[in-house]
Formats: sequence, C-alpha cells, structure tokens
Amino acid sequence: MEINSSIGCSVTECQYHAGEKQYCTLDKIMVGKSESYTSKVEGTDCESFKVNENKTY
Repeated sequence: MEINSSIGCSVTECQYHAGEKQYCTLDKIMVGKSESYTSKVEGTDCESFKVNENKTY
C-alpha cells in the first residue's frame, strides 16, 4: 500500500487510509456535495470513501 503524500487523511475507518500514517492511498479522491448548494464544510463529502470491512473497531 503506497501512500499519496498529497492527500492527508485522518479517517482510519476508510479502506484507503494508509494505516499508521495519516494519508490516503488513492491517486485521487472525489469530493462532492451532500446538498444542492453548500457554503459550509458540513455540506461536502469525500465520495471516494469506502468502509474498511476487514478492520475491527
């Protein structure tokens, strides 16, 4: 699993999280809106997120 040092990530539940390092392993991510119009961070989502089903929490 190679890290992408251009994409920081603290979401350890994601399948693409780099484990011990706070990075993503994807080449790119897709960011989208959860509302038709947003002016706040809460209105955005990482659409590349996939839950890591192999990890126990």
